[in-house]
Amino acid sequence: MDPKLIATEVHNAYEVIAKGGIILYPTDTVWGIGCDATNEAAINKIYELKRREESKNMIVLMNGDRMLHSVFHNIPEVAWQLLDLSEKPTTLILDHPKNVAKNIIALDNSLGMRLVKEPFCFKLMERMKRPLVSTSANISGEPTPKSFQEISSVIRNGVDYIVQLHQDKLCNTPSTIIKLTQDAQVKVIRK
Repeated sequence: MDPKLIATEVHNAYEVIAKGGIILYPTDTVWGIGCDATNEAAINKIYELKRREESKNMIVLMNGDRMLHSVFHNIPEVAWQLLDLSEKPTTLILDHPKNVAKNIIALDNSLGMRLVKEPFCFKLMERMKRPLVSTSANISGEPTPKSFQEISSVIRNGVDYIVQLHQDKLCNTPSTIIKLTQDAQVKVIRK
């Protein structure tokens, strides 16, 4: 992938996100809808676009340990082990998030997060210095699109910017989801 193209797309997406907009973008798994995870109004736009109840939570993407520590005070040791050992993208649901919008935190005071290596996402968060909301690019209850071409016009027309990368490739499967609690309980939600 051309580094100049990635830099241009990071700049364009950042400009939209900085103004409270929402973007349609490729992740390390499927196409996602995202925004600044600290912007409550932008998060509400995503709930409205997806026709999703606020009780159905979204996750945040992060680009490294520093960002992880800025959002979660106590990270169970098993979380580090899972992140180190997982061979496919893994979302961890952790307790007691901070420094994010309240409307992205679950009723049980938890938040799903995934560390990403995908260059566009990684560099966008480097520029934002904040986590990026990520939720699949579909209306709630409909199937997750397997390619950019499968994303509905409602979603495409409802975002403020569409990232011009990876539109020709099939998406990977969604991430594994594992819930970890402060008292060291581990529950696999999706393999």
